Amino acid sequence: MVALRRYLPHLFLALGAFVMLLPFYWMALTSIRSPAEIFDVSLWPIPKSFAAVENYARAVGEVPMARFMLNGVIVCTGILVVQVLTAVPAAYALAKLRFPGKRLLLTLVIAALCVPMQALALPLFVGLAKADLLNTYFAMMAPFFLSVFAIFLFHQSFRGYPDEVIEAARMDGFSEMEICWGLVLRGSLPSLAAFAIFSLVAHWNDLYWPMIVVTDTQLAPPPLGMLLFADVESGANYGALMAGAAIITAPMVICFLLARRHFIAGITMAGVK
Repeated sequence: MVALRRYLPHLFLALGAFVMLLPFYWMALTSIRSPAEIFDVSLWPIPKSFAAVENYARAVGEVPMARFMLNGVIVCTGILVVQVLTAVPAAYALAKLRFPGKRLLLTLVIAALCVPMQALALPLFVGLAKADLLNTYFAMMAPFFLSVFAIFLFHQSFRGYPDEVIEAARMDGFSEMEICWGLVLRGSLPSLAAFAIFSLVAHWNDLYWPMIVVTDTQLAPPPLGMLLFADVESGANYGALMAGAAIITAPMVICFLLARRHFIAGITMAGVK
């Protein structure tokens, strides 16, 4: 009974991991299979006919995959930089400064977490169209420049920073911005890493908004590029399609693996405050 209690949680975790990782395994497996084996339900990792070279070459050659990847890097980096620049001072003010209406503003931030992107899509699209900004990088980035999730996450992390250190810094002549960026944020780098992973993955995989504001293939980010690739392929070559999906998924997996310790530490810091 003791052994069962000890290993049962691990069994459930292993089962959950299997369910979560199975689609990625199937994607990778399909990307190296020949068209004749695409619909084979076997999970054996070695295909009867190894077609990885053909599938990946077709995925890169049929559409400008490098351009799609570059567009994704530009959009995700631009969004992340502006989100951090706007969210960190707001979170610091809500966590460490005293001013009228502070609790109301924090309540509005929490309430804004419940507003889906789809509810704002129409007015944002009309505004960008009126400003003649459709089919631009700015159109893909602008709706996400202010992240209430980032404000909330950093607020939870900043709350735990010692007030004594902040008061000592003020007595030494530090400005509020110097305290915010040089002291408080530096003590919350795991939270910054955690949010960076959240932001990069979310906007790298975003298809909904780019599909609305972008029609130029040269500006398409990876998910929209894959949609165009599917149109080119007409759904016929699933091996090449999965090869393309594997290519655009790999950078996010690598980023998470490299920052996983900081990611877990950042979520823990924000969750225990």
